Amino acid sequence: MAEHKHAETNGHQLSKTLGFRDLTAMGIAAIIGAGIFSTIGNASFNGGPAVVTLFVFTAIACGFSAMAYAEFASVIPISGSAYTYAYAAFGEVIAWIIGWALIVEYAIGNIVVAISWSDYFTGLMAGLGWIIPEYFSMDYLSAQRGYNEALTLLNSSETLSLVQQEAYNAWQYAPSLFGFKLIADLPALAIVLAITVLIYRGVKETKNASNIMVGLKLLVVVMVIVVGAFYVNPDNWSPFAPNGLSGILKGVSSVFFAYIGFDALATTAEECKDPRKDLPRSMIASLILCTVLYILIALVLTGMVSYKELGVGDPLAFVFEKVNLNWMHGIVAVSAVIAMASVLLVFQNGQPRIWMSMSRDGLLPKKFSAIHPKYKTPWFATIITGILVAVPALFMNLKEVTDLSSIGTLFAFVLVNAGVIRMESHNSEYHTGFRVPYINGKYYVPLLFIICLGSFAFYQADALVQFFRFDDFWHQLPMLSFLLLSLAMAILSFLRNYSLIPVLGLCSNFYLMTELGLSNWIGFSLWLVLGLIIYFSFGVKNSRLNNLA
Repeated sequence: MAEHKHAETNGHQLSKTLGFRDLTAMGIAAIIGAGIFSTIGNASFNGGPAVVTLFVFTAIACGFSAMAYAEFASVIPISGSAYTYAYAAFGEVIAWIIGWALIVEYAIGNIVVAISWSDYFTGLMAGLGWIIPEYFSMDYLSAQRGYNEALTLLNSSETLSLVQQEAYNAWQYAPSLFGFKLIADLPALAIVLAITVLIYRGVKETKNASNIMVGLKLLVVVMVIVVGAFYVNPDNWSPFAPNGLSGILKGVSSVFFAYIGFDALATTAEECKDPRKDLPRSMIASLILCTVLYILIALVLTGMVSYKELGVGDPLAFVFEKVNLNWMHGIVAVSAVIAMASVLLVFQNGQPRIWMSMSRDGLLPKKFSAIHPKYKTPWFATIITGILVAVPALFMNLKEVTDLSSIGTLFAFVLVNAGVIRMESHNSEYHTGFRVPYINGKYYVPLLFIICLGSFAFYQADALVQFFRFDDFWHQLPMLSFLLLSLAMAILSFLRNYSLIPVLGLCSNFYLMTELGLSNWIGFSLWLVLGLIIYFSFGVKNSRLNNLA
């Protein structure tokens, strides 16, 4: 196991102010956000009411990972999350890779959330009579692209959609400077700057704001469930799985995106009063509570209207508009703005602490681990995080790469589960706190592999034969990698008595990665290659571990 000790920086330490309630609130703040207010609609549209089974499966996969995170957080209660855990389990190179991958989760995820927040905020303000011009509430690329599409449709006398009309107006009426259209998403910039200032001031302020926002949005979510239940028509739940298993699995990316966030709690380990006890409890508690709410929301949505109507970006507001409850429509809009802000708060709080840990190990410049003498926060890393999120959110539309955030997170989950397996098999005396319950996987893992493969061969024989023809090899490569990994884990579990839970966590999360498509795998691989170039050009020479050797 690589040595990884807490390093003080500039004589300053982070302030320990977070308890179990605060951590659980932060977990809920991170999880209940863009997923429940937007992506759950498309998942329900594809899978029908049976999408609740996907929420359960994804929650189980995340639950395995939550226990793995909790074990590491208990053993290594310092900032850094999966980066720190990979450092302890696999050494510096793998730690750098996972730290670099987490930038995709946090940075791209934050940009998407900021843009989504801007959309909800603009709509809310319009409802209150304050119209923000399209050219100051839309990114440059979307306006340019939408304007060109609108021109094509206008020339063919076709009707423009609302989005195309907004893009046309933004480009048409935007002021110009030296021939350059001044188009920028100012609300997205404003929320990122406000959140950055809050996080810069300290974890206490972040904690208080998070707790308030979580209380408000939980109240609204419960209200949506209770009020919506009175308008549920059970006939809408039949057929339960109208598009079969393939339809359910189309929602994997959307449903998993709804769960991203609980791992951000691990980045706050140094600011916890009792990380060995509170971090494990808060991770699992927030995950269970959010799963129950997700399932109830999905049942209410698919019960209030037909699943065929839920392919919209604002499903919660949409269903209440369909049943003429306009007052609930307004409440949902307000809660969406609060929910998005709370997600951004937790993620923006997590990224600087990962960079701080990487800097302590010499893999990033020392400035990234500088702690503010008054506010006790990683001030420089916080500012850089704010800039890297605010600028792209101001000018760019990165919604197309939302899946990259999911694949980066799943990659982290896979490595953390693998880290627990490695630590248990190499050092049985490192446990000092929470431990993933040990269930010998010697027979269970091979048996599960045989059952799953056999069931697929029995029920989907034609699909299995088609798969092994390799007519589309490159697109089949992710699934083929999953099959080989599962076979390897079955063999190794039999030979080395691996613990069942982290093995299931590793395999289930890797399977979710296969559902994200080849293009995301390619983009993520290119990002990792860029990270390795930076590591070997800077990190190796400045590494604390190498300098101690």
